[in-house]
Amino acid sequence: MEYTTLDPRETQALARRLGELAPPGTVLVLDGPLGAGKTSFVQGLARGLGIAGVVNSPTFTLVKEYCGRLPLYHFDLYRLDEPEELWELGFDEYLRGGGVCALEWGERVTQLLPPEYLRIRLDYAGETRRIIHFLPVGENHRQLAKELMQDAGSGN
Repeated sequence: MEYTTLDPRETQALARRLGELAPPGTVLVLDGPLGAGKTSFVQGLARGLGIAGVVNSPTFTLVKEYCGRLPLYHFDLYRLDEPEELWELGFDEYLRGGGVCALEWGERVTQLLPPEYLRIRLDYAGETRRIIHFLPVGENHRQLAKELMQDAGSGN
């Protein structure tokens, strides 16, 4: 499943809708090249979860928590040296926390991911245009991606 956005505003609108649809326990693994829009995507996601404050990348703290309709646990794993460091952050508790986990650079910890998650890959398709690939793992996340695509008018 994929969707093309023309600019950051559209990327955030798509992510916002995902935040509105996301049930407790949603795990999102965001990857793509530097500057592709992972943090922008999480900002839109946060709006969809009812989070009104500033949402920025937790590059140096590795994780930030936000309160909304559901808690948002925003991870930036770019500076993670070893995947096992994620356990030291209490990753298992975040997974059981009843919120939404959004992991930027999540492909670095594939072996630690739960059995179900939604991988979201953002790729450049021009200066502001992005192709966003949704690669669900597990039935719950497949249904979530399918509903998002139907709402977005894609149906892919």
